[in-house]
Amino acid sequence: MSRSISKLRETKETKVEIFLDIDNKGEIEVSTPVNFFNHMLYTLLYYMNSTAKVNVVDRQNYDDHHVVEDTAITLGQAFKEVLGDKKGIRRFANTIIPMDDALVLVAVDISGRGVSNVEFKLKRNTIGDLAIENIYHFFSSFSYHSGVNLHVIQLRGKNTHHVLEASFKGLGMSLYEASRILFEEVRSLKGSL
Repeated sequence: MSRSISKLRETKETKVEIFLDIDNKGEIEVSTPVNFFNHMLYTLLYYMNSTAKVNVVDRQNYDDHHVVEDTAITLGQAFKEVLGDKKGIRRFANTIIPMDDALVLVAVDISGRGVSNVEFKLKRNTIGDLAIENIYHFFSSFSYHSGVNLHVIQLRGKNTHHVLEASFKGLGMSLYEASRILFEEVRSLKGSL
């Protein structure tokens, strides 16, 4: 049985359509009006070993904020829903990703408690057409709406692109590992997540 979902979020600001299959590696399509964000989303979904389609329309064209926020909300909700009762999932995972000068730690707990801690030491305020503050916002919004406790910590690195790409690779790999079904029961002393 494949765990897959289609999700639609429409507001006056954006229209976000997402298809996500977390059990079958296949084609990935990403289309948002924010080019660098497209690159990061594709990276995330690729390293999740997923099949995915993300299409985002910016109805107001203010800036990148609403595109990033609404995509994170919708992707987070889709990930949470596709996991269902979380029975048997590994739950915890972490990765340390090197990318040239960059070294980034990413750790996740699919606990139902969407708390995030993101620590970057970046010198740029933007990269391409994406504000760095919206990278933080992506991680916090995804964490909150998916119920995934998320830590992203830059250990080393001076190149902003490398640090951010390593972060999205690490998140993808960690979500993949944490969502694998390895057990018969819910991995919680409480009996539920």
